[in-house]
Amino acid sequence: MKLAEILALILLTSSSLGARQNPPQNSTPTSADYSGMYSFLQEGEFVQITVEDEGRVTGFISRYGNSESDRGAFLDQFFKQGKLDGTKLTFTTDTVHGVWYDFTGTIDRGSGKTPADEAYYIVKGTLKEYRTDADKKVTSTSHEVQFKSFPRDA
Repeated sequence: MKLAEILALILLTSSSLGARQNPPQNSTPTSADYSGMYSFLQEGEFVQITVEDEGRVTGFISRYGNSESDRGAFLDQFFKQGKLDGTKLTFTTDTVHGVWYDFTGTIDRGSGKTPADEAYYIVKGTLKEYRTDADKKVTSTSHEVQFKSFPRDA
């Protein structure tokens, strides 16, 4: 064998060994990867989403109150129920000060390059806000929303 052939063989062998030691990363997220904090409607508000076994979702919304009795106060509304089926997300919150939320939408990859970036995941869909007034009359408003994941520590 010539020196050039030996060097080529060594180079080929070492590069194939390196490829076997570093298998490609699986880019398909598991449902648990979606757990984390996401933006909510206003700056400073957020949604905490935790995906548990069999697609059960727990979490809460932390938001500023906007009625006369709680304006500016920080309120936590825990999920009464929540589910993740593939990328389809639904949740309903408990009622706090006459307000509760229903969400129906999806969780997908966003524009962030790594989990340490904002918007690595995006929650988007329809958020319905229900309000009960002093006369027990319920009104609702519906919004198309997009919540960005907060950066995660590496």
